[in-house]
Amino acid sequence: MTMPSNDPQVITLFSEISIIEQLAHTRLTKALPEGMELSHFAVLNHFAHMGGEKTPAQLARIFHVTKGAMTNTISRLGKAGYIHVRPDWDDARKKIVSISPAGQAARDQAVLAIEPVFEDVRAALGEDKLRQLLPVFRELRQVLLEP
Repeated sequence: MTMPSNDPQVITLFSEISIIEQLAHTRLTKALPEGMELSHFAVLNHFAHMGGEKTPAQLARIFHVTKGAMTNTISRLGKAGYIHVRPDWDDARKKIVSISPAGQAARDQAVLAIEPVFEDVRAALGEDKLRQLLPVFRELRQVLLEP
């Protein structure tokens, strides 16, 4: 039997990550245009960067959420006209999702709205520190992805 970790450094690290996530979520959500949630922006931003089409299941895996949560996000984005949802021509049981021109415009508007939050972070930490942090965060993400 493995004993729980009493390493205060690791406990503090996870506490900081949790607090940072909550603060970032709150700041970004407040800055986003009315009616847009952070999950909506994340999906639109993914399509804006990656292009193409994805199934809801693929999007759920990409964002590490349940298929039900992604279905809810897709439904809301569809009602807003921000995405196109069509049948998969090869498998009628599946749906295919892509960003619409209105979704691209909404994503671009959201980026402008949240830019001040990004600028606050950049100004407080500086470019060099941001450059140093990114590889560490990416490595930590990979560690946490492993079972």
